[in-house]
Amino acid sequence: MLDWIPNPTETLPLIFAGLMGLSILIYVVLDGYDLGVGALFAFAPEEDYDQMVASIGPFWDANETWLVLAIGILLVAFPVAHGTILTALYVPVAVMLIGLILRGVSFEFRAKAPGAAKKWWNFAFFAGSCMAGLSQGYMLGAYILGLEHGWGAFFFGLLTAFCLLAAYVFIGAAWLIYKTEGALQERAVGWARKGLLIGGGGMVAVSLATPLASERIFEKWFSFPEIMLLAPLPMMTAGLFVAVYILLKELPLEGDRWSWGPFVGGTAIFSLGFAGQAYSFYPYIVPGQLTITESASAPESLAIILAGTCIVLPTIIGYTIFAYRVFGGKAQHLTYGD
Repeated sequence: MLDWIPNPTETLPLIFAGLMGLSILIYVVLDGYDLGVGALFAFAPEEDYDQMVASIGPFWDANETWLVLAIGILLVAFPVAHGTILTALYVPVAVMLIGLILRGVSFEFRAKAPGAAKKWWNFAFFAGSCMAGLSQGYMLGAYILGLEHGWGAFFFGLLTAFCLLAAYVFIGAAWLIYKTEGALQERAVGWARKGLLIGGGGMVAVSLATPLASERIFEKWFSFPEIMLLAPLPMMTAGLFVAVYILLKELPLEGDRWSWGPFVGGTAIFSLGFAGQAYSFYPYIVPGQLTITESASAPESLAIILAGTCIVLPTIIGYTIFAYRVFGGKAQHLTYGD
């Protein structure tokens, strides 16, 4: 059954680790921008709320599919790691799920709520977005420190929580720059500048803390010749930060030129940061505790799961592309049927 796979005991776990990492990256970018748009309710005038929701309305549900896929892969392909990670992160995972549920309910109820009640659903949408973003950032900090407990780990988790939310605010503002026009687009440019600076500071903090948290990771980054080979990664990231910030100082341009630039640049920054983290923790799936191979299911099980993944993954990619093509262009004014 496994004759067609070279060294299935090692190859299949790596394939699933790659698929899980790809799913997480796509989720962080796609659901990151709609969480960011929700968090921006704190700064936007109320008359902009409907257009902001309209810019993400056709996409947010599909975006969250990537989170389901990532957790599903973790559960079926790496059950031991799934138990270890979710046990250690039970509270922030619960907060994230409550936030996502609150957002989903608010999408529907704010559309039909009369008068003053709509303000409460707008606040619920904002609160759910912040809860989800902050909890994900806290989980990132806990993961970087190897799921340790203590006040140091707690405060580092809070730091990464607020920095990831700032990154989401930036990518959300970048999405609004691309999907809106007029006064809202101009406000989004200002939000994106602030979010880029705070998110960039958070990325620097995480990048410095990761090697300091582990002697193994420190050696992977700062040994020779690795330090020379890896130098382009932070250099490209810094270059992208500068390029995006310069572009934001010029936007909006006549004819809506380069309105897509901040979002594409933000996606590239997220991707480079994710690549650095993946290199840091490889071959561990639970930092310092479980490797990818140690925590993987049996090769025979992974082969069956891979067959199903070959059907499910193209389907998710296909309808995601389809949705973004159908609802492309600028967001229209939000209207609801009776």
